[in-house]
Amino acid sequence: MKRILFLLANLAITMTASAHGISDADKEGILAGGNLEYIKLGASHMLTGYDHLLFLFGVIFFLTKFKDIVKFITAFTLGHCITLVFATLLQIQANFYLIDAVIALTVCYKAFDNLGGFKKHFGIESPNLLVAVFLFGLIHGFGLSTRLQQLPLGHDGLILRILSFNVGVEVGQIAALAGMWVVLIQWRKSPYFLQFSKAANVVLMAAGLLLLVMQLHGYQHTRFVDDFPLNKDEHYHIHEAMDTNRDLETIEN
Repeated sequence: MKRILFLLANLAITMTASAHGISDADKEGILAGGNLEYIKLGASHMLTGYDHLLFLFGVIFFLTKFKDIVKFITAFTLGHCITLVFATLLQIQANFYLIDAVIALTVCYKAFDNLGGFKKHFGIESPNLLVAVFLFGLIHGFGLSTRLQQLPLGHDGLILRILSFNVGVEVGQIAALAGMWVVLIQWRKSPYFLQFSKAANVVLMAAGLLLLVMQLHGYQHTRFVDDFPLNKDEHYHIHEAMDTNRDLETIEN
């Protein structure tokens, strides 16, 4: 039983760590390169940020008109640009596990909305989606800021570095949306689209819940080590990489 718990913990922590960490290679690339490196890193973080991608997939799932996609994605982009830029400039920080736990809840919210949950379970119309997407964009931007603040930003040219990272995020977002749009266009041609749309959003809900559990698990394991039935040496090795990243961040600040 202990071994099973260890393996599950290792899997969860590995996945959550990969979602947050800024690798040494990325840091060396930033130091050796310029603003182009920040653009590349911003794009890669969006393209590998499965929580962001799941939320965007939920947003555009039932949108069939290009102008509607532009409207909602613009609201999301505006929201995450605001918090990405200002939270980084003002050095506003929070525990990244908790921030990403909230982001996971936004994925659950969109899946619940797509399933008609508000009408079915509460007898009310869904809240204004445009406002919700903008507000959730603020949360997602804060999550992106926690990653950016792990980098050696310095002070000279700080604004340009932040903007370069943000440009990369937008490039990655456009690329991801283009791929999703192509998949959805082809899927909608199938006579089974509506039949399987419910199943797809149930899976989306489950993915959001899994991400939520993973983030909360990561938070607990890094804050309350003695509360888990694992050998302390094993536990140390699981979190060694994350602790190293956190120490590097402290030194840089």
